[in-house]
Amino acid sequence: MTLALTHAHGDRITVVHEASGTELFSYVYRPEAAWEAPKPYLHPVRTLSGGLVTDYRPNDHRWHKGLQLTASHLSGQNLWGGNTYVHGEGYLKLPEKVGSMAHVAFEEVSAEGDRAVIAERLTWHPYDGELWAEEERRVEVRDVDPEAGTWSLVWTSAVTNRRTEPLRFGSPTTHGRPAAGYTGLFWRGPRAFRGGRVFTAEADGGDLMGSQAPWLAYVGEHDGRDGHATVVFEHAPANDHAGEKGTHPAHWFVRSDPFAAVAPSWAFHEELVLAPGDTLARGYRILVADGAWDRRRVAAHLAGRAW
Repeated sequence: MTLALTHAHGDRITVVHEASGTELFSYVYRPEAAWEAPKPYLHPVRTLSGGLVTDYRPNDHRWHKGLQLTASHLSGQNLWGGNTYVHGEGYLKLPEKVGSMAHVAFEEVSAEGDRAVIAERLTWHPYDGELWAEEERRVEVRDVDPEAGTWSLVWTSAVTNRRTEPLRFGSPTTHGRPAAGYTGLFWRGPRAFRGGRVFTAEADGGDLMGSQAPWLAYVGEHDGRDGHATVVFEHAPANDHAGEKGTHPAHWFVRSDPFAAVAPSWAFHEELVLAPGDTLARGYRILVADGAWDRRRVAAHLAGRAW
């Protein structure tokens, strides 16, 4: 179950499961096109058997890049990428509103046994380059299980407001567009996953956009090879969005048509306001599994697993 990593300095870190030879993911921190809101991302992400579960710069949204932390509306700036939603006018090309999240340094890059860690410091900037926030990020591989065909990615971020005024996290929905509450950690699935099955612990299928649940699963079928994959997104129990720990009040942004996408939104219906000097801490666990799992199997797998 040994993991290994390679670091192409200034570009990316790739984590490999040596027994299978599968590259589980690459963490890319090299800046890319300015209008796409440059920021680090994970792509490609794969199951243990090598099945692809992320997409990169699809033709419908070039700024969708695997798995990445985003902020679609942040105090009037767009750290999401592409056009900016303006109520009553739709999506407009406003390059002067597109910001970035910049790599500063790695605190740890390591792999030992069945665990790998990437700990990073980043800074958040509006278009003019001013320092708005500092982030401490940790991306960790855990629970590699070849027999079950699974591995888990734990993502934690602590974002501290370095402005002298509040940072206001919003979304297109907080700005007037229904069912578009995307902001926070965002996953874009491959084109083959369009029309996949989505379910939570409480609901199976149907419209889960804007719903609340401790976890959400997406099952898709691969192109180019037989079989399915299941990706499960889970809130950390310590996530505290409204002063009541364990309630998981964040709402799910989820689509299976016209493309596969999931985000535990930080600001689906209402803005999240971060005061000067305050820190917003969030954690998520993402299970990447071979095969088409059902609700019972997901719940059984997650039960009792420590964070």
